Amino acid sequence: MSASPQDRILDATLVCLARYGVAKTTVDDVAREADCARATVYRYFAGKRQLVLAAVEREGQRLLAAVDGAAEGAATLEDGLVAMATTAARLLTDNAALQFVLAHEPESVLPALTFEGGDRFLADAAAALTPTFERFVPVDRAGRVAEWCARVFLAYLGPDEGPVSMTDPQQVQELVHDFVVPALAPLPTSAHLSRG
Repeated sequence: MSASPQDRILDATLVCLARYGVAKTTVDDVAREADCARATVYRYFAGKRQLVLAAVEREGQRLLAAVDGAAEGAATLEDGLVAMATTAARLLTDNAALQFVLAHEPESVLPALTFEGGDRFLADAAAALTPTFERFVPVDRAGRVAEWCARVFLAYLGPDEGPVSMTDPQQVQELVHDFVVPALAPLPTSAHLSRG
């Protein structure tokens, strides 16, 4: 089955973003890459901004679906966290468009990942992943756990010379086992009482 015109256009948008970046990509570039007329692009998208936003949204949905799928076979919270983190890291580091923009136009991505933009991004990610976390933690904690884990893993997702390679399952498993899962364990009843 062939891709829909919208998907072909969005695929072409990602190719152009990986080649030229956000600032230099034009609707003409996308039309050429999609092998369609410029008018066809405008039939589905109002302009370059809408193209880029639609491509980012589609990639985000793909990422969340893959992360959710990675956790499906996990028997424990630890296994699920390792699968989710390494899947997300691999998809993000393998995304040529994202990597080009981060390297050459970070100002177009960083507002979405820092301060209020980052809070919105993490809240959206947590909301999307809450049902996945409900398999492993009490339902009333799943949203908070999802957001906290997203924050932790995003902090580690950086240059290859960082302390943990988030695409290396062994390193991620050690991080999750030593720090993440213990931080999520409920406090003993005596600890709750001693605070009061």
